[in-house]
Amino acid sequence: MKRILFWTFMLGILLAPLLGTPAHAQATRTWVSGTGDDANPCSRTAPCKTFPGAISKTASGGEIDCLDPGGFGTVTITKAITIDCLGLGSILASGTVGITVSSALPAGSSVTIRNLSINGAGTTLGTYGIRWLAGSGALHLENVQVFSFSAQAIDFENTTAANLFVRNSQISDNTAGGGILVKPAGGVLANVSLYQTKLDRNLYGLRVEDGGKATVEDSVAHSNNNNGFLAVSGGGASEINLVRSVASNSAVNGVATSGGPATINLYYSAITDNGTGINTSAGGTVATTSPATNLNAGNGTPGAPNGTIALQ
Repeated sequence: MKRILFWTFMLGILLAPLLGTPAHAQATRTWVSGTGDDANPCSRTAPCKTFPGAISKTASGGEIDCLDPGGFGTVTITKAITIDCLGLGSILASGTVGITVSSALPAGSSVTIRNLSINGAGTTLGTYGIRWLAGSGALHLENVQVFSFSAQAIDFENTTAANLFVRNSQISDNTAGGGILVKPAGGVLANVSLYQTKLDRNLYGLRVEDGGKATVEDSVAHSNNNNGFLAVSGGGASEINLVRSVASNSAVNGVATSGGPATINLYYSAITDNGTGINTSAGGTVATTSPATNLNAGNGTPGAPNGTIALQ
């Protein structure tokens, strides 16, 4: 009998690592549902209720997916992660930040937010829609809608060289704050790419400051209260390249520069029906292709480019 008990004990020790994972193990893919519970393991059959509940159970580099429509709560991101809601998910950020990418994010990490709606609930309530406070790394925003915030819809303030990619998205009705602010600290580089993105009815559409370099393709800044596209330089040169894009119906300027090194380059783009089309009075350069390929028409004050770019 003793011998049987001994070998049963030894067999249990040998098989223990094979019988399951530790309780604290994190999954590569987790799930949230409007009917979920954060006490669950966040599996497909036992989903969590909120993004904060799911992210704590998701491994670095993993993914959180949405099973059904729901509001899944504001979240702070401290690891490489993808949140993909297939157009089903939303965040209601009343008086707080919708998504914060923390300074605790490991250097070089990539964060992807896809198919998500983020609502600031009115200009006096919401603060930032998405805020990047990390150093190096990359933020990918794909098919997101960010609206009704009192500060910036997207606030990208990196402390070391980093990248922002915005695709097929709409940034709108942030009338007390801006659409997208790119403001690298200490003049470090911020590489920004906007593609097929609409910037409507914000305080400004896109504002790129010291050290920021942005390429905007097939995108529109429309009916913003101040500037459609603004490049500002102080501690470092800033640059915006507008490619097949439109700045229209802004109350103040369609495109504007401020500070000597600030540059906006126009390629096959249209500046129409703004208070002032092109404004370089605060310094900087707005350059057009030569021969000209851009439209500057219908503005209260047209303004004019003060530089040229030779087509290759």
